[in-house]
Amino acid sequence: MEIHSDSYRIAPLSDQEDVVEVIRQAESQIARMTGNPEVTLIAYEKTDPSRNGSN
Repeated sequence: MEIHSDSYRIAPLSDQEDVVEVIRQAESQIARMTGNPEVTLIAYEKTDPSRNGSN
């Protein structure tokens, strides 16, 4: 899947294990609730609008 946006980018969370664990738990709960085992949540962060999508 490709998602393109000048306003947001994927949030770099590799050094924030507690945040990543919360996302994993949310994925698990959503998977249970929907019956779909293939749930993936993506964390985005707003980009600096002055950079005009140069990321």
